[in-house]
Amino acid sequence: MAIIVEHEKRVKEILEKSLDVFVEEGYEDATFQKIADKCGITRTTLYIYFKNKHEIFLGSIKQLLGELEKSILDVMKNEDLSASEQLRGILSCLVDSCVQNSKLFHVLLNYLIQLKKTGEDPRERVQRRVIKVRHLLNTVLIRGIHDKEFKDMNVADMNQLLYNLLESAVFKIAVLFQSDIKDVRSSLNLAVDGFIA
Repeated sequence: MAIIVEHEKRVKEILEKSLDVFVEEGYEDATFQKIADKCGITRTTLYIYFKNKHEIFLGSIKQLLGELEKSILDVMKNEDLSASEQLRGILSCLVDSCVQNSKLFHVLLNYLIQLKKTGEDPRERVQRRVIKVRHLLNTVLIRGIHDKEFKDMNVADMNQLLYNLLESAVFKIAVLFQSDIKDVRSSLNLAVDGFIA
């Protein structure tokens, strides 16, 4: 049992430290050796845990999204909050994460461009990674409609509006290199105001 726990702990540490390497070096210039050096292990040891750099990168993103999902669930578990308060809390978590991980978004942008060049569909990859977050948004929206706090609107359209505004934040961070996205926060709050019955 202790071996499994130690293995999982080591994997988590590697994924966390490798994100720093990807941010500092970019996806293309990050190497197995640089990741191993950052983790204080040998390349051979790193191969025990991961097959290649791509697997580490995707694992790092998945771990980061898992932590974000946990933050969202923490907001949703607070039953003292109304649906609109939960929704605002979730949106705030998402925007804060975008700002905190701004350098990572530059790396992700380059990674997605490289995927496109190889003929893969980056949109499908992104949608697969954010499906849980979108589902959690749906849950709060449905609750708000059920509780008559939100207007009886199409949940998919409500979710898409919020998602589009969040994509705007990512675009401003990754492409326009803006760190101040107060306008996105204002737009998200305006959207939530528009949902309230």
